[in-house]
Amino acid sequence: MKKIIIIKEKTNRRFDKFLKEEVFFNENITRGEIIRQIKKGNILVNSKKNKPSYILKENDKIEINFDKKSEKLIPNKDVKIDVIYQDENIVAINKPVGISVHPVKLDEDNTLVNGLICQFPEIKKVGDDPEIRPGIVHRLDKDTSGIMVVARNQKTFEELKKKFKNREVEKKYLAIVHGKPENKTGVIEKPLARSSDYKKQIVANKKTKTIIRPATTKYRVTQEFSDYSLVEVSPKTGRMHQIRVHMKSIGHPIAGDQKYSLKGAKEDNFAKRQMLHAKSIKFSLFGKNYDFSAEFPKDFQDALNFLTKSG
Repeated sequence: MKKIIIIKEKTNRRFDKFLKEEVFFNENITRGEIIRQIKKGNILVNSKKNKPSYILKENDKIEINFDKKSEKLIPNKDVKIDVIYQDENIVAINKPVGISVHPVKLDEDNTLVNGLICQFPEIKKVGDDPEIRPGIVHRLDKDTSGIMVVARNQKTFEELKKKFKNREVEKKYLAIVHGKPENKTGVIEKPLARSSDYKKQIVANKKTKTIIRPATTKYRVTQEFSDYSLVEVSPKTGRMHQIRVHMKSIGHPIAGDQKYSLKGAKEDNFAKRQMLHAKSIKFSLFGKNYDFSAEFPKDFQDALNFLTKSG
């Protein structure tokens, strides 16, 4: 166990940032991994678990008790990767429903990343947080299907990260939503923030106390059914659960979405998960243009067939 006592000159700093900048500055450990260790209780303040955002005070005692080398991602060859395209820089995959992109804890072994490191071991050192998210530039929710791009080297990761930040990546999703939007095309510009309990995202307002971030989503109705619509959605920003929250905010939540449903809405018997599919992604990289698309999974197509027959 390593112990550190905070002196006056080191006070008024975030717990996690202090560890990254003062304790682990000369080691290959990311701030993301530091935050995970704090949450697991392997790094304590005054013998207690505390938030990564805790502001350090004089005479605080930090206790560090974990062996970074003993914790590594577990490769799992049984996680099948549907590779659409690959070259020396990227891998484009069609993510299936029901699988998380990366583990929350390193002892998990059934995520997309656990399969990726078997097939593409070079990504193990790629990214801002390669210990748990190697090569991952963007993510999809566990129950969202569709196209994803993974970086195979650090240069590509940095370039893609910059393009996502500068909104130079065009993404399109398809969603089955409740009802029929009055405006068949539209732009939703509503800032998002974490809820007070941090369990989901909300549209921010004047009383919001968590960090508020701008968010923009374009949509276009492509097909209508009796009580539902098929909508093409293009997020211009990449906030967590952005499409799901924005569609709910205009009164048309995604079918099957338990987290972001409207009160009193009828049950979607045809949908066992949120009906959201990442249809395509388009970008340029190192002078080459890429344009990938992913086919619907069976449950999404079955849902469309059901709605078509139902009128």
